[in-house]
Amino acid sequence: MSKIIVTGGAGFIGSHVVDALIERGHEVVALDDLSGGFKENVNPKAEFVEGSVNDEELINRLFNEHKFEYVFHLAAYAAEGLSHFIRKFNYNNNVLGSINLINASVNHNVKCFVFTSSIAVYGAGQSPMTEDMKPEPEDPYGIAKYAVELDLQNAKRMFDLNHVIFRPHNVYGERQNIGDRYRNVIGIFMNQAMRGEPFTIFGDGEQQRAFSYIGDVAPVIADAAFNEKAYNQIFNVGADEPFTVNHLANLVSKEFGINAPNITYLPERNEVKVAFSDHSKMNNVLRFKAQTSFEEGIKRMASWAKEVGAKQSKRFDNIEILKNLPPLWKE
Repeated sequence: MSKIIVTGGAGFIGSHVVDALIERGHEVVALDDLSGGFKENVNPKAEFVEGSVNDEELINRLFNEHKFEYVFHLAAYAAEGLSHFIRKFNYNNNVLGSINLINASVNHNVKCFVFTSSIAVYGAGQSPMTEDMKPEPEDPYGIAKYAVELDLQNAKRMFDLNHVIFRPHNVYGERQNIGDRYRNVIGIFMNQAMRGEPFTIFGDGEQQRAFSYIGDVAPVIADAAFNEKAYNQIFNVGADEPFTVNHLANLVSKEFGINAPNITYLPERNEVKVAFSDHSKMNNVLRFKAQTSFEEGIKRMASWAKEVGAKQSKRFDNIEILKNLPPLWKE
């Protein structure tokens, strides 16, 4: 049994990673500030601590008390499109909070630091994305993730802190925050379907993404810290086949008994048009391959969403820049 901290442990991906670690017999502390997660997501066998990675005093106290051997850092505000307009918030949460964890990990001789980055680090025009490509992030969220990747590589060289970096993409499934209007298009569509609202799509809906089911992604993240073949490497993780957002709208409509989706097409926003990854490295090193079809994953998430019901979409109250903010987000 190992002592582990999972940041973002009440969030979507984080809570599933907590479950996987508990199933494997580990002792887990789930840290989350509940800004996007929910306490009910946390496995009852884990110790839940409400707090932020930005609270350096709290981080140091937890490390002193628990002597963590492994760190899984999943806490982030992952609204990629919104990050242009919340730059300070983005860097404070996604970079400086990460540094608090890296510092504590070095000072406490953590065996491995697992970090969920994002394919946002790649930027545009590089699909399918491979780990050996030069990152060229096009938004502050991707820049923040890449900065933490670089810092972890430096911490390895300077202090011999082992790490594993994952670049997941478009992960969906049960426990996703469907009330978040700024991210997670599948959750947004399902929430709109249950509320009887039209689906909102930026641009023409022909942008392509490979959507990754949480049940495939979380276990491989959980296992990586205990596989030394994965140490100090970067892995794309997720599904292989890309689909258009229009196709996604049709799939979601079918699961909610809508014959044809009512779609409101909004002005195109600044985003990568085609983004999907190559997973050869993951398959070769960790013998991983996504098992859940897109249709099956949508069916499972829809069944869960119907149980929890529609959510009121919340507005982000700390917009820093209004210039070029999409009109939908100004409402």
